[in-house]
Formats: sequence, C-alpha cells, structure tokens
Amino acid sequence: MNNGIATFFPIALIVCSNLFYNVAAKATPPDVNAFASLVVTYAAAALCALLLMRFQTGSFSLDHIKGVNWTAVLLSASIVGLEIGYILAYRAGWNISVCSLVANIILAVLLVVVGVLFYRESVSPKQIGGMALCLGGLLLLNLK
Repeated sequence: MNNGIATFFPIALIVCSNLFYNVAAKATPPDVNAFASLVVTYAAAALCALLLMRFQTGSFSLDHIKGVNWTAVLLSASIVGLEIGYILAYRAGWNISVCSLVANIILAVLLVVVGVLFYRESVSPKQIGGMALCLGGLLLLNLK
C-alpha cells in the first residue's frame, strides 16, 4: 500500500461521511416517517451522483450504466437497511457515542470471517488479538 493521498483520502472521506451520516440519522425528527426521509435522501443522493458522474466523465451518458449489475441492487438494499437501522436504533435510545461503535466492531469481526471464507485472505496473530480486544471492548461497552 502506498502512502500517498490516493491511499488515505478514501478513508478520510469514509470517516467524515460517516460522522455526518450518524449526526443526520440521530437528528432525524422522530415524528417524520423514516422511510419518507429516506425517499428525500435518495432523491438528493441520486442528484449528487449524477452531478459527480458528469464531473468525472463529462457526460450523463447511459453508456455508463451498461456495466452495472446485481451488485448495485444489493448495495441499494444494504444502504436502505443501514440507514433505517441507524434511524431506528437512535429512536430506540442508542447513544450516538456507542451505537456506531458497537455496530462497527461487530461488522469488523464479521468481515474478517467473510474475508477468510470467501476471499482467501489470511489472518495474522495481530489481527486475531485486535479482534479479541474489540470484542472485549464490546463487552465493556454493554456491561451495565
């Protein structure tokens, strides 16, 4: 892995976007239908994606959509699940300081398993130790 901006910019973008995402999900008014909120969210996201595609490629050509496959549908269903899950978790009383942490620790451990089983990635003793520490932290976070 190189150490240039191409390596760290995507991570910074993910972190910043996740920060704003969780703040927005937590601030979604409880009296607003969560799915109606997602309809507005996706309309705005589609507009943003179209504008970014135009900026990146110089056109709105349908040729760019030809290579899109089932993964786009799975990604869209996953995003809906993610977003409604966070909105419902915050409405159920989860603190913003804990909800994402708990979800992401569990996700990280599951992705290690997926990486090993489906992508033939190897797991080092350091990674196993890190997962154990994360799981220990998860237990500490949820002790009452």
